[in-house]
Amino acid sequence: MAATIGRLTGLVSATLILTACTAYDDVESASTPAPAPEAAAPMQSVQINPEIWPKLERAPLDPAVEARIDAIMAQMTLEQKVGQTIQADSASVTPAQVKQYRLGSVLSGGNSAPGPLPYADAQTWLAAADEHWAASVDPEGVDIAIPIIWGIDAVHGHTNLLGATVFPHNVGLGAARDPDLIERIMSATASELIVSGHDWTFAPTLAVPRDDRWGRGYEGFSETPDVVMSYSDRIVNGLQGAYGSDDFMSSGKILAAAKHFIADGGTDGGRDQGDASISEEELRDIHAMGYLPALDAQVQTVMVSFSSWQGIKMTGNKALITDVLKDRMGFNGFVVSDWNAHGQIPGCSNTDCPQAFNAGIDMFMAPDSWQGLYYSTLAHAKSGRITQERLDDAVRRILRVKLNYGIFDKAKPSARPGAGNTDLLSSDAHRSLAREAVRKSLVLLKNNGNILPLSGGQRVLVVGDGADSIAKASGGWTLSWQGGTHTNDEFPGGTSILEGIRQVVEADGGTVIFDEAGTGDHQADVVIAVYGEDAYAEFQGDRPHLDFEDGAYDTGLLAGYRAKGMPVVSIFLSGRPMWVNPEINASDAFVAAWLPGSEGSGVADLLFRTDPSYDFTGTLTFSWPKRADQATLNVGTEGYDPLFAYGYGMRYSDQRTLAALSEVSGVDASAGQSGEVFFAGGQVANPWSFYGVVGGTDTRLNSTSWDGGDLVFSGTDRLAQEDSVRIDWNAVGPYIRLSTHDAVDFSRQANGAMEVALFVKNFGDAPAVIDLAMGCHVVEDCQPVRIEVASPEWQEVRVSLSCFTDRGIDMSRLTDGLIVTTRTPASIGLSDIRLEPDTDATKTCGI
Repeated sequence: MAATIGRLTGLVSATLILTACTAYDDVESASTPAPAPEAAAPMQSVQINPEIWPKLERAPLDPAVEARIDAIMAQMTLEQKVGQTIQADSASVTPAQVKQYRLGSVLSGGNSAPGPLPYADAQTWLAAADEHWAASVDPEGVDIAIPIIWGIDAVHGHTNLLGATVFPHNVGLGAARDPDLIERIMSATASELIVSGHDWTFAPTLAVPRDDRWGRGYEGFSETPDVVMSYSDRIVNGLQGAYGSDDFMSSGKILAAAKHFIADGGTDGGRDQGDASISEEELRDIHAMGYLPALDAQVQTVMVSFSSWQGIKMTGNKALITDVLKDRMGFNGFVVSDWNAHGQIPGCSNTDCPQAFNAGIDMFMAPDSWQGLYYSTLAHAKSGRITQERLDDAVRRILRVKLNYGIFDKAKPSARPGAGNTDLLSSDAHRSLAREAVRKSLVLLKNNGNILPLSGGQRVLVVGDGADSIAKASGGWTLSWQGGTHTNDEFPGGTSILEGIRQVVEADGGTVIFDEAGTGDHQADVVIAVYGEDAYAEFQGDRPHLDFEDGAYDTGLLAGYRAKGMPVVSIFLSGRPMWVNPEINASDAFVAAWLPGSEGSGVADLLFRTDPSYDFTGTLTFSWPKRADQATLNVGTEGYDPLFAYGYGMRYSDQRTLAALSEVSGVDASAGQSGEVFFAGGQVANPWSFYGVVGGTDTRLNSTSWDGGDLVFSGTDRLAQEDSVRIDWNAVGPYIRLSTHDAVDFSRQANGAMEVALFVKNFGDAPAVIDLAMGCHVVEDCQPVRIEVASPEWQEVRVSLSCFTDRGIDMSRLTDGLIVTTRTPASIGLSDIRLEPDTDATKTCGI
């Protein structure tokens, strides 16, 4: 395999990759097999040609394992078989239900740790794992009890476990270009997962992000498949152990999941859960390549993507899941879907989707929909819509993975070797490894005058909101799903970048001044500014362009430091390359630090060269844009014109002076509006419009001053003059509506824990009750959420989008974004209406 992988690296053209693919096996000329007739066959309107895809030799099955599967399945009821195909989220299932339904797996989403927080300590995790495991192996009422496997997203360390090591995100690890490092990180991660009783991580992400606007881009290693290919088998080896060795699935190893099959990094516009309208050849030659080494390494599970290819949801794409992945590529493990992704298939819902199962999904990730899905799947298995053969194949695959993992022979989670051993968490060895990873991931983009490395014995001014925030330096999927809201106290095994700098400087007799806002009147020998993107995960990080414009620190201050004679070193934290020309111009040195995690000392190591052997070695695996509109800037593509090319990265000794860069971003400030802001600053945001409806007559409101008699609009103040609207209902019946001519698609937002957020205020003498509704044009058709507005002070109100989907509202083609009405005469204020992430993952549906 190593020789084959060697022939597949360094690929940038589809022709070269296709030629290399044939190294796996000769391309066959057989025609695509016709699907067997079935009542719930997935819809397939785009031809897939499995014979042109790489063919992998299927690993031989262990006769002893297969015989044991036969013996287990012979004792299972139909209900047990269906239960094995269902995975529930730990926040939505009890141990008693695990036993009752004989579920195959439990997962914990990014905010679903046991207890009140989105993360938990080892003992809390273990107690929950023991309870669910004990329920699954309770033999009462069955001839054979099958242990569950517990999964979690440990994508850059086990970051839902208090005290665990937080490694750099993949975007930085790609820049390290070090497969050995990757394998060591994954081995350390596996050992920390064992501490909390977990069996399975939903990693590695093998996406090849081709559009840097994508909010999950930092989960990818590179814009080209070669780096991904060099890493994917080593990641699997680190997590599972090397296939064929005594280390495979040994103590201290856990199950891996190659994800998200396939082309989640190739969607149009970098839209998360979107559509990759690319050719089959590009699908294969760019987006499939990273899976081949992982499959050769016998990754035990593959997770299918939310996204679509050529308009077909991957979760329902039988040709790619069954004909290509399972048959052509010889995958023997089981296929799991993503978080309620089956519900996005046309004709399906979260609680009913035989189409996904018949396409080849073996285990449904049905976090909060699992119970309804269990019953509908059982009904389809009884009716024949899901054949006995398909169900048995799925169960066989799940049992094969469980037997390979040895779950039947393991003790309860807390009694396994390494369980509860918190000495492993952020151990000296793991912290040293993370620190090494930080050093290797940093990319030096500018070093005018060779200002780096710095001397420690200086007066150093540190500014920026990223300096003393481990959470910001770690990004999303850190302690919580979206990350970013946590204090340094919540990282007991971590070191902020500021603390790393302070340790070096003070040890050398220097002085550190920390001014986060950077507005103080200080004099120093050098300024280190640490700033960048605020934390995000999944589609909540999707952007309209690459112009850096967020973060609490005002980067306009950088030029002022230099004007006072203080050179500036910028440490830029981001999950992607961004247009930061003004910041680069205002800096003498500029370091792309990506999302380095919990070992800020690794940044200080290179700023101050704390060891003579240290140097910047990281190189770009994502091309750096010259303009903010270069989101699809990928090496080897037509018109390639980067600021810093793929593979760029300076060393201390490089004698390069970067001239002043253009500060024309190339994007319109209003470009790419997503519709997620309805009303802000006293203005209705594009593409929305306010309508006042009185007596069945719609009036489009061009300002916030309108008298409709029974309904009156007027401007009012919250933070600035007339940045809000006051609405007076003088009678019952009128309402206001926010609508758009062109439909917007909020299906991703509804599935991704977002809320309608707005500020409200009561101008009346008595508390007011208002009704909020979405997706209805006239108030009589609405199924509203009721909100009480009692306070004379501005207060924020949030309503989960899922509250409206639960009422049957189709969020995929929304023209009527919001209706507001009352049941009694009232006077209220509205301000700042928008969609926001649900930061505490609590579902709020009014009173």
